[in-house]
Amino acid sequence: MVDVLSQNEIDALLAALSSGEADAEELKKEDTQKKIRSYDFKRATRLSKDHLRSLTRIHENFARYLTTYFSTQLRTFVQINVVQVEQLPYDEFIRSIPKMTILNIFEAEPLEGRMVLEVHPNIAFAMLDRLLGGLGTSPSRVNALTEIESIIMERIFGRALESLKDAWKTVVDLEPRLETLETNPQFMQIASANDTIALISLSTKIGDTSGMINICIPHVVIEPIMQRLSVHHMFVTQKKAKSNEESEILQSRVSKAKLPIIAELGHSRITVREFLGLAQGDVITLNKLVGEGLAIRVGEKVKYVGIPGTVKGKAAVQITDIVSEGVEEDDE
Repeated sequence: MVDVLSQNEIDALLAALSSGEADAEELKKEDTQKKIRSYDFKRATRLSKDHLRSLTRIHENFARYLTTYFSTQLRTFVQINVVQVEQLPYDEFIRSIPKMTILNIFEAEPLEGRMVLEVHPNIAFAMLDRLLGGLGTSPSRVNALTEIESIIMERIFGRALESLKDAWKTVVDLEPRLETLETNPQFMQIASANDTIALISLSTKIGDTSGMINICIPHVVIEPIMQRLSVHHMFVTQKKAKSNEESEILQSRVSKAKLPIIAELGHSRITVREFLGLAQGDVITLNKLVGEGLAIRVGEKVKYVGIPGTVKGKAAVQITDIVSEGVEEDDE
C-alpha cells in the first residue's frame, strides 16, 4: 500500500529540505530499503475495502428502513445511522459486547450459516418500555427477561429483520428468519473464535436513550456471494433493476392508452352538388364488393380484416384475418 501524506506533512518536508535539516539523498536511500510490515494472523484480512464499502451502502439502506419501522412501531423519535463497518475475529466481537445483551440469532436463506443482530440493553429496554405504554426510558438496572418480555422482543426484532430483504435485494434475494433470542454471549456460538466476521455498527437513538445495534456476519456466510459485493456488480445490478422498472412503467402506460378502432365499409367519390342532393333511400356505390373483407384500422394503421354482421340486434364486425405489418391505405 502507498502511504498518502497530508498537506501539512508535505509542507513540513519541503521546509526541512529547504533548510537543510533533511537530505534528499538520504530520503531516497531510506525509500529503497526493504519495508517490513507486521501481520497478525489472528486478524486475517478476508474482506477488501471494496467489500466493506458495499456492506456500508447496503446497511445504510437497512438503517433507513429500521428508522422508518421503529418510528412507526414506537411512535416516537428514532434515529439510526451506520457509524462503522469493519472486520475482526469473532472472539474479539464477543468480548466487546455487554455480558447481558439482546442477541437475535437469525438465518437468511439462501446463505448458509447464522448471523446475529445484537441490540444494546439500553435500546432494547427503551423499546420495550415504549411498547408497554411508557415514555421509552431505559431502567437503571437490567434484569433477565421475563417470558412476556422475550415474546415481545422476538416479535419486534423478528419483523425488523425483514428490512434486510429490501436492503440486500440488489445483491441477493434473502429470506431472513429469526431463529432464537439469547441474552448471554457465552451461550452464542455462530463461528469459531478466530473466524473473521464483518461487524456493522449502527448508532441508535430512541427519544433520549442512545446505544448501539451491531450486526455480526461471519465471513464464511457471505463468502459464496463475495463477487456480488463488488461496486461494479452492484452498479450494473442497480442499473438493470432501474431499466426493468422503467420498462414495466412504460408497458403499463402503453396498455392504458386509448386508440380508435374503425371498420371501413369502403370509399366513394361524389361531387358537392350530389352530396347536397342526397335524400333518404338514395344508394351510394362503394369501391368494395359485398363479399370483400373490411379494413379495420387501429389509429391510422390497418391491423385487421373482418366481415360485417349483427350481434343481438347491434351492428358488429367479426375479425377474420390479422395484418401483421400495419399499412397506410390510400384514400382512393
